[in-house]
Amino acid sequence: MNKTSVPIKGMHCRSCELLVEDELLKVPGIVKADVNHRTGSATVFYKNDQPGNDAIASAIEKAGYVIGHNGRPNSIFSHAISDYWDIMMVGVIAFLLYLVGDQLGIFRFSSLLKGGYGSLTVVFLVGITAGLSTCMALVGGLVLGISARFAESHPEATSLQKFTPHIYFNLGRIIGFAFLGGVAGYVGSLLSVSTGITGVLTILVGMVMLVLGMQLTGLFPVLDRVSFTLPKGISRMLGIQGKENKAYSAVNSIVLGALTFFLPCGFTQAMQLFAVSSKSPLVGALTMGVFVIGTAPGLLGVGGLTSLLKGGMARMFFKFAGIVVIVMSVFNMTNGLNLARVAVGVPTTNSASADPNVTVENGVQVIRMKQTGRGYVPNEFTVKQNMPVAWKIMSEDPYSCASSLVVPDLKIRTLLTEKEQEFKFTPKDAGDIRFTCSMGMYSGVIHVSGQ
Repeated sequence: MNKTSVPIKGMHCRSCELLVEDELLKVPGIVKADVNHRTGSATVFYKNDQPGNDAIASAIEKAGYVIGHNGRPNSIFSHAISDYWDIMMVGVIAFLLYLVGDQLGIFRFSSLLKGGYGSLTVVFLVGITAGLSTCMALVGGLVLGISARFAESHPEATSLQKFTPHIYFNLGRIIGFAFLGGVAGYVGSLLSVSTGITGVLTILVGMVMLVLGMQLTGLFPVLDRVSFTLPKGISRMLGIQGKENKAYSAVNSIVLGALTFFLPCGFTQAMQLFAVSSKSPLVGALTMGVFVIGTAPGLLGVGGLTSLLKGGMARMFFKFAGIVVIVMSVFNMTNGLNLARVAVGVPTTNSASADPNVTVENGVQVIRMKQTGRGYVPNEFTVKQNMPVAWKIMSEDPYSCASSLVVPDLKIRTLLTEKEQEFKFTPKDAGDIRFTCSMGMYSGVIHVSGQ
């Protein structure tokens, strides 16, 4: 069997390889084609006469690429000035949109909710809130990065082909959350994950989002060699090949959606705590199922944007998405560090002087703290060692991320309610007792003084 090599310009992922291979195999005489996007070349195998160069070039062009060399694919930074101007422009737009959303109170919708998690209407509205805030920052950011990268890599795919995976993804979330919510209601804390593991998971997700965001900006060509796609052989086995099957595997999308149950969105974990406390499989399943249905419009909106935009508008949107995903990745990695008990944005000084936020009543140190939609007020206290402490917390916004309180040193993982809650303990060792919301977004510290 004879072979020849052809340089191909513009490939940057395994899907590119599949596209080119499918077209080359349609050329008469070619019996096998081995395409490698990393080397930017195709090795064509044939039995008798070598296929004409025009036929090979035509097949490559039908796949959306051209014969030629990539130039400088290993460059760390883009050499196109226009890329940097585009990033500056979309960065300003992203910042202005955030300011408008903040002024309109889109991110504080939870403060308007009244009632309890026992009401499925409240649960649904909390889901909508989560889909526009913390779930959007974590799950939505991951979906935005992956889907925008996919749409950028496959401009020839139809809008329906690009959007279909998001339907399966959200279907997987609904099925997975309802099932696991029922399990949580039945077995209680067996589904609870330690804050340390949750923190590491959040950091890893943030790192993936960071790479995806940097790829979308187009400023770092060297990262185009980093791929989160399936190996080519597995892609073919699952049917992810050719222009007719551009969408992600439906099964993979459903499984990925179900697995987001374990990602540390604060609202999600608040619902999980309620499901566990209900001790009822039915209540747990309904609570988690209705909640995740509420998150669907926001997440589907992300998928819809990446599916519909084409041409120059799509190019600018991908850069915009890159900036947003990078910001979300930093946000999530910071949260992960907080959960992993690495102090980020938490006071670190340990003053032995009297704390005006701590009073002594009948030999007990009393801490009074408010939980709002923006965190904990105040979020720093100093108490004395070996003296009882009564930590009283009043929740002013029980449907925000901050209402899910985690204090690893005191083995506290609870859902704050509108009623004042009190936690009693006696600090035996000097040092810091850190607390966060279950997502790591809001944090604080209780300093224990040995003096």
